[in-house]
Amino acid sequence: MTVATKRFTIEEYHRLIDLGVFKETDRLELIKGQLIEMSPKGTMHTVACSVLYRELATLLGGIAALRCQDPITLTNSEPEPDLLVARGQEADYLHHHPYPADIILVIEVADSTLMFDQTTKLDLYAEANINNYWIVNLKDRQLECYRQPYQKPSGESGYLNQQIYLAGQSVDFPDLPEIRLELNRVFPN
Repeated sequence: MTVATKRFTIEEYHRLIDLGVFKETDRLELIKGQLIEMSPKGTMHTVACSVLYRELATLLGGIAALRCQDPITLTNSEPEPDLLVARGQEADYLHHHPYPADIILVIEVADSTLMFDQTTKLDLYAEANINNYWIVNLKDRQLECYRQPYQKPSGESGYLNQQIYLAGQSVDFPDLPEIRLELNRVFPN
């Protein structure tokens, strides 16, 4: 016997929130129509997110919108990446979450979620044609940078370019080459 699951649209998901079925404080993400419970944040993850947010806020100096663990709207998903850099200013997103065309960079900070971020989230962001996806890999103390989304013959999506940066290196910021992120500031000791 095959068991069918109900897939939700973004509109249905928002309606359930409006009805009080889910609260804004519930740690859920809508991923390809399925509700996924987000993992609890450990201390290393929390510190890395805080440090990275502070570093990016300083480097960007208000030239882009910087969001932390807030939703983005994709075709049939509403993930909440750890960090997001979007075109414009925060006030540009008063009436809707950023769409793929608005996004400069999506960042996931990964320790216990590393495999999920390297597979499901990578496929999701590539399918949405998000040009730059970074994984702050806390397990291996490295930054994984993915660029140039494409669709594989299998129908899955991926990125043509992957580059690894180690904790002591620096990386150019996408679309803003005058900005360099020093990774020794990002990885907690």
